[in-house]
This record gives sequence, structure tokens and C-alpha cells, in this order.
Amino acid sequence: MELNPAAIAIKLPTEIKWRDPTGAAGVNQAVLHGDPTKPGLYIVMNKFKPGNFSRPHFHPNDRSITVVKGTWWVGTGNKWDKDATIAVKEGGHVTHFGKQVHYDGAKDEEAWLIIVGEGPGTPTRVEEAK
Repeated sequence: MELNPAAIAIKLPTEIKWRDPTGAAGVNQAVLHGDPTKPGLYIVMNKFKPGNFSRPHFHPNDRSITVVKGTWWVGTGNKWDKDATIAVKEGGHVTHFGKQVHYDGAKDEEAWLIIVGEGPGTPTRVEEAK
């Protein structure tokens, strides 16, 4: 059976293009819709390998994040402390508000996220507190 391509588009897992096709990156990303570097709606899927965390940063616009696999750990403020993060389990949802400092990552298991936002979604690092 053939579907009408004007009505629906499907990407099978083998057709999703990852930024690092080897899977070696600590955080890997696939753009599912739009372009997170440009104005407009974008949807990305991020995979955090265990032990990989971002450092304190912010984005210019709100972002809506759903954890689709594993546990994702989130913290706020410019003092990076992975022990001060809160666990968001599979099926959980987080909103990063624009221009507000946060950091996040995976502790001891891989975490997969779907992130929806208005571009550009460029992260801006902040100076870390001591």
C-alpha cells in the first residue's frame, strides 16, 4: 500500500540522520523537523550517553522537552552540580523557559529526548559560579 505523500511523511528509525552517525558522541542529535539554528518551529531528538551533562547555559526561546527513554537529570542556575539535579523519568516533560539558565544530562543510563522549540535554539553558555 502506498500513502499519499501530500498527506503524511514517515521516517523509519533507519532513515533518521544523526549528527554523529557512529554514535560515539556524548550527546547526539537528529533534526526531525525544521532547523534549530534558524527562526521557526523545530523538533529534534537528542541522545545523552551516561555521564554526559551540559554546562550552565540558556536558549533564547522556550523549549518543550519530553523524555522518551531513560532518566534525564535537570538543574538550574549557573553553579553546575549534577548532585543537585532532579530526575525526570521516561514519559516526563520539562519546559526550558527562554533566557533562563539550566543544565542537564544523563547519569548512569542513556536518556533520549524529543525537543520542540522556536528557533533559533542556539545555547549560550554562562560563566559558572564557583
